[in-house]
Amino acid sequence: MLRTDRLVMRRWQDGDREPFAALNADPVVMEHFPALLSRDQSDTMIDVIEDGFDQHGFGLWALEIAGTGEFIGFTGLSVVRFDAPFAPAVEVGWRLAQPYWGHGYASEAARAAMANGFDDYGLAEIVSFTYVHNLRSRAVMERIGMTRDPADDFEHPRLPADSRLRPHVLYRLRRGGGA
Repeated sequence: MLRTDRLVMRRWQDGDREPFAALNADPVVMEHFPALLSRDQSDTMIDVIEDGFDQHGFGLWALEIAGTGEFIGFTGLSVVRFDAPFAPAVEVGWRLAQPYWGHGYASEAARAAMANGFDDYGLAEIVSFTYVHNLRSRAVMERIGMTRDPADDFEHPRLPADSRLRPHVLYRLRRGGGA
């Protein structure tokens, strides 16, 4: 479990499944993903995330508001599971329900997750990537100190060649803050 001033980052609980499924079924939240997720797909994603914690010690934490326990999404670290020029790598990522956008929660939690990766797991570098037109996520990446080299941009190999979502940008942060 990790804590920030306003947030608790914790392992997943059964009570997270319903609000997580609602988040994954929201067309605005999922605008830059290939498809909305069904309840079964969302539940499977939680199971995969939890397996990642068991395998690596870190993962995508369920994110809640400190004091209220209100589930708002996830933020954390995951091992990149596709072939790319920057892999092997560990990614920092986030997905929050719409009402929690614009409050700095993603940045706050991402900073805590990266500190955990650098300090507790000895990671030398953490990356983040998104669809080129996902300006909200790109702004978070920049706010948390990550930098982009356009030479690192890539076509996401898990998306069809004709997908509008295929062009991705890559941001990096090395231990100690350098790009």
